[in-house]
Amino acid sequence: MDMQETVKLSKIVKEFKPELYPFLKQRELNTPIVLRDGISRLNSEDAEEIIQYSIIHCQDEQFLH
Repeated sequence: MDMQETVKLSKIVKEFKPELYPFLKQRELNTPIVLRDGISRLNSEDAEEIIQYSIIHCQDEQFLH
């Protein structure tokens, strides 16, 4: 069953790594994340990987502008 869901990174951070929330920029927190199976099926290891990748992606975009 395909339950694709789009959430902001802030929702993932609040649920899985709330201690990181104060350290992230608003731009990073507002990044849209598409989850193939929805947030209810997301595990902590995958959440951490998504958070790390999103931060790197936002940093890369800053250097491209």
